[in-house]
Formats: sequence, structure tokens, C-alpha cells
Amino acid sequence: MSRLTVEASARTHIGLVRRHNEDAVYAGHHLFAVADGLGGHAAGDVASSTVIDTLKPYDRVHSPPDLPDVLGHAIHAASLALRDRIAIDPDAATMGTTLVAMLWSGTTAVVANIGDSRAYLLRDGDLTQISEDHTYGNLVADAADVPNLSEKIARFLDGRADGRSPDLSRRQLHSGDRYVLCSDGLSGVVPTGVMRAVLDSTTDPGDAAERLVALALESGGPDNITVVVIDVRSDDDDPVVETASC
Repeated sequence: MSRLTVEASARTHIGLVRRHNEDAVYAGHHLFAVADGLGGHAAGDVASSTVIDTLKPYDRVHSPPDLPDVLGHAIHAASLALRDRIAIDPDAATMGTTLVAMLWSGTTAVVANIGDSRAYLLRDGDLTQISEDHTYGNLVADAADVPNLSEKIARFLDGRADGRSPDLSRRQLHSGDRYVLCSDGLSGVVPTGVMRAVLDSTTDPGDAAERLVALALESGGPDNITVVVIDVRSDDDDPVVETASC
């Protein structure tokens, strides 16, 4: 009997304006994540990389019913790691990061997000945003259609004791699904319709990720650009995961 497997590919690019890449990305076997260090905050790159590094050990097989608790615990641990980092480096006291992550097992996935990094699902030709932007200016369905929309983030990870918890949603995986995790360096400049056309017409997840990054660069690349394209397949082989940067 066939089972679901996953093939994924990640790309990140500094963009055409920023001096540093404050995004961090991970594409493992069961865990995928994008973190976007907040621009204008000290050590945004440290915040994003700290969170991603803390999540990595959770990239293993978990019981499907446990996925929400596991991913929630992992993100809480990442927040504590930020707090500990700030404790030894007061200059990083204002650092923070967004996060969007997906953890899967069997036929189930859990998606978590905090901030304005996004998760999308392409199913049967329809591309749907399955995460909610945590921004003060979240008054429209597609920020890419409103170039002057404020990017003030209402919720993000910063290690504070009061905690800023992510949204968690359970997803039922179907063969043929294509999930996308990305920073706003992609979603903020490439309209959803354009993303859908690329994702629907590109078979290989690596080719799709590269094309999406290229489109963001063609649109001026004003921010760091990071994307993970995750394909769900019905196959008896082990998942094949490619991780690359450009």
C-alpha cells in the first residue's frame, strides 16, 4: 500500500537592497521553517538563526496526534533560546523574528506562524493562504496588491517572558498538494496570482522555488527573499529533500 512522502526545496537570497540576509531557512525530512529577522531591530539575523537552530532537533518522526504539542513546544523552546541570548548580549535586547513552520507525519501536518511570513497551499490548481498575517495593517487579503501597506508586525518571537504564541493549524495531507512557506520578501512583491501560475506550471519544487525568487528580484528585490516549496506525493520510497541557497 502506498504512503505519503514529501519532497521539498528551499531557496534564500539577500535581495537587491539589503546589506545582510536576516532570513533563515530549514528544510529537513519532517520539519520545514522560514524565519525573518525583523528589519530595524538589532541582530535580526541572530534572532532568525537562533530560532531555526532551536527547531532543527525536532525534525524527526512524531505521532500525528502529538504534532501540535510538539511544534508548540519547539517554538516555545526557540523563544526561550532568544531570551537566553538576550541575557548574555544586552545589545540584542530588541531583536525579534517572524516564523512560519510545518511539521508532518503520516497523513497529517501542523502549520505554525507568527508575524507576516506566510504559508500557502496549492491544491487542484487553487492557491490559498493558510496562515494569517499578524500585522497592524492587515486590512486586505493580499499585501502584494497594496505597495504602501504598513509592515508593522503585531506579533513576533522576541523571547519575552509574557510570551507571544503562534497560530497552529492542523492540515490533512493529500497526494498532489504543494505547500509554500515564505518570508514577505516574496509575498510582499509577487502577487498571489503570479505565484499560483508558477507553482501550478512547475513540476520540480527546486525549479519552482528558484522561479519565485527570480520573480521577487525582477520586482526590485527590496527585502530578503526566502521560500520553501513542499510537495506531497504518494510513493513507497523515502522522502527526498533538497536544500539549497542561491
